[in-house]
Amino acid sequence: MTTTLTNNEQATPTASANSTVAPPRSRQSRLNTAEGKITVAENVVQKIAGIACREVSGVNAMGSGSTRAFGTLRERIPGSNGPNVAQGVGVEVGETEAAIDLDIVVEYGISIAELGRSIQRNVKTAIERMTGLNVVEVNISVDDVHMPEAPEDRTESRVA
Repeated sequence: MTTTLTNNEQATPTASANSTVAPPRSRQSRLNTAEGKITVAENVVQKIAGIACREVSGVNAMGSGSTRAFGTLRERIPGSNGPNVAQGVGVEVGETEAAIDLDIVVEYGISIAELGRSIQRNVKTAIERMTGLNVVEVNISVDDVHMPEAPEDRTESRVA
């Protein structure tokens, strides 16, 4: 393909004798069909992202310190639905795209870079498969490291 310019004209592509110019492809959304339009609520995407993130080994908890504390109190209230799977998940959802922000606590000894890539892949795959939205980014903020439990103080003497 060659481009020709004449006086004060825009660049216009011209096809050579041996090539063909394909018409531009319109990107068809899986959410806009001939039968109508499908919309996905933000809380749906939040729940999917939260569950997908927790599925990855090495994630201890989700949410910032105050959010986790509030969630712990909420879980203790009789009749509560248990843990909030959307805790620590922020989303922006458009008509065809979504962006995800995750706040996590990692287990001590886990490679944060590898864990982050695994979370990004799992969250992106789950959301795109279940909703049809195109996930443009998955941002992860590591807020804390969960330390292993310290051994209990020994009451016995080490020597006889």
